[in-house]
Amino acid sequence: MSNSLDQSSPMEFAEATQWQLMWRRFKKHKVALLSLYIVLLFYVVAAFSEFFQTYDPEETSRRDVFHPPQMIRLFEVNDAGNRQFRPHVLGMNLERDPITLASNYAVDPEERIYVTLFGRSDPYLLLGFIPMERRLIAAVDSDEKFFLFGADRLGRDMWSRTIAGTRVSMSIGLVGVALSLFLGTLIGGMAGYLGGWVDAVSTRAIELILSMPTIPIWLGLSATIPPNIDPLLRYFAITIILSLIGWTELARVVRGRFLALRTEDFVTAARLDGASPKRVIFRHMMPSLVSHIIASVSLAIPAMILAETSLSFLGLGLQQPTISWGVLLQESQNIRSIAQAPWLFVPGAFVMLVVLALNFLGDGLRDAADPYSQHSI
Repeated sequence: MSNSLDQSSPMEFAEATQWQLMWRRFKKHKVALLSLYIVLLFYVVAAFSEFFQTYDPEETSRRDVFHPPQMIRLFEVNDAGNRQFRPHVLGMNLERDPITLASNYAVDPEERIYVTLFGRSDPYLLLGFIPMERRLIAAVDSDEKFFLFGADRLGRDMWSRTIAGTRVSMSIGLVGVALSLFLGTLIGGMAGYLGGWVDAVSTRAIELILSMPTIPIWLGLSATIPPNIDPLLRYFAITIILSLIGWTELARVVRGRFLALRTEDFVTAARLDGASPKRVIFRHMMPSLVSHIIASVSLAIPAMILAETSLSFLGLGLQQPTISWGVLLQESQNIRSIAQAPWLFVPGAFVMLVVLALNFLGDGLRDAADPYSQHSI
């Protein structure tokens, strides 16, 4: 009789990479997962903003100054008394108070502006070079106009301007964080790996920058930008200014991790094997930092967006004709806007939503970066 141990199959073990463990743990964080979808949606809107706009964001109209928002109604009652699906908005007529001469918009229930998905509109260039005529939401009659988020003091559509500002405000966070990531990993990595006087000088420089008040530094550096500079150059100048301040936190994290890793056995073995410093850093040390860098970057993006919004709101950041959420919020700095057109604060709601989503996403990534932790989410 043969031994039963000889007939038994070998024990199988399930293996998972670090990224798989991170993803499994991240999916348990329901709020972070929802925030991921929200952030992805905003970046899709930013990438294809022309398609999501209803009109040219720079198109003005004297007839529609401070036009109130119009809500899309999905159903209407036909002549036979039956409800039918016909998306539309109710028209509004401009009236003037005979005593105060103030402008008021009155809803006209008899006038309906029908809207449709993927409808035709005026020709435009998607991404600046793809000719298109269809937009996500458009009026069935191209001669009629509707305002989902109302209009500003020049009669410009706030929906289109808010969507256009999404591209600038969301991209300046990515570009700024990319520059901060480069500076932070380079300076922090050199300080942690080389040590000695390099570490001492880098650490003192980081502490000096962190000890300075952030907002006055931003204001001072932004004030040095000439007011008549090209809008594109001003965009990159503001991005560089934000990056010069935002790299310090990441540099401290990278420095600390490199100080801990350079004495590990696998790093020592790589050095003894003749590996160059470049190979030791990028082949052996950096992979263990990727998860922490991703978490740090996701938490740094909302700080960049808030910084750009604050500078533009104060008039020292991006300026017209560039459209960003901060530039749009400049319109709400006077009492007339607050009293007569509160919908000008809509870009601020977008800022709050994006910043909250990015912070929740960063929290989820930070917890998932240590997949072996027993802490329950």
